[in-house]
Amino acid sequence: MTSDQHRAHPYSSLTPDVVQDALAHVGLWGDGRMAALNSFENRVYQVHLETPVNGHEQVVVKFYRPDRWSDAQIAEEHTFAEELVAAEIPAVPPLRLHGQTLHHFGGFAFSVSPRRGGRRPELDNFEVLEWIGRFLARIHSVGAGQPFAERPALDAASFAREPRDWLLEHSAVAPEVRTAWAVALEEALALIEAHPTLRTGAPLEEAGIARIRLHGDCHPGNILWTPEGQPGAGPHFVDLDDARSGPAVQDLWMLLSGDRRQQTQQLGALIDGYEQFRPFDRRELALIEPLRTLRLIHYSAWIARRWDDPAFPINFPWFGTRDYWQGQVDMLVEQIEEMQGRPLVA
Repeated sequence: MTSDQHRAHPYSSLTPDVVQDALAHVGLWGDGRMAALNSFENRVYQVHLETPVNGHEQVVVKFYRPDRWSDAQIAEEHTFAEELVAAEIPAVPPLRLHGQTLHHFGGFAFSVSPRRGGRRPELDNFEVLEWIGRFLARIHSVGAGQPFAERPALDAASFAREPRDWLLEHSAVAPEVRTAWAVALEEALALIEAHPTLRTGAPLEEAGIARIRLHGDCHPGNILWTPEGQPGAGPHFVDLDDARSGPAVQDLWMLLSGDRRQQTQQLGALIDGYEQFRPFDRRELALIEPLRTLRLIHYSAWIARRWDDPAFPINFPWFGTRDYWQGQVDMLVEQIEEMQGRPLVA
């Protein structure tokens, strides 16, 4: 992977001038102050405006990674966010400018949202976890109202089989451990696909567990918390970029940490809050370790596919080494043991 590949990456043409020109294209003018926000998948900028729009002096401009989502899939993300706001659920949908939420300029699809701040939630506080549980239940109540038509499901095909095939086809796995990795992955896949909910094409009556529209990537860094006493106090999302269809527990398990006892307590607080607004199907708890395993497999392919983006070699210098892939084998072996063990309870 050479520096020539990095120069050819589409984001290399996304200069500050292009960002400002894209805003002007939709009738907004920056005053010259802008800052890049933390995002690997897309390019996101906070821009100060000369003239406020809808009362907002600062906006966040998001340039979608080329060839990741289609316009129709992005439109579903925006529609979902607008549905949440209509249901009085804290979310930050893109602004409608000239009747549109998705715009195009310089070869990029982009959106403009109002700036909304916050800090990471204190997940060692059970009251905070219960509040987040209520928040997620309200989102899922909206998400269950209708399915995604364009966005894919979170399943073994898209998060394990396809990434596995891509990694092997592109020789991304260190040759010294390729066989061990492939064998461990197949064993893990057999356990994952024992759950019809995660098996591609399994009918709902076989799966038993409902698949609904989800945030999809609900880790602590993706939840912003506004302190009590301020407008909009509590948790909110500013982005639904990874929204997919899947089981509700996908939006809960990434908030758990620590040993089994600690995770059980945290899960109890989340579900206590959740069930104040929506029933939670306890059968979904058996999906936590299979979902964690899918994320581990998908993560390696996610980095490998973006290696021509200069941001990735800089921020993931350890990726692709023999030690990295041996670590992936070890984690798969651990996950196989976890999937064969008793699920968490709440």
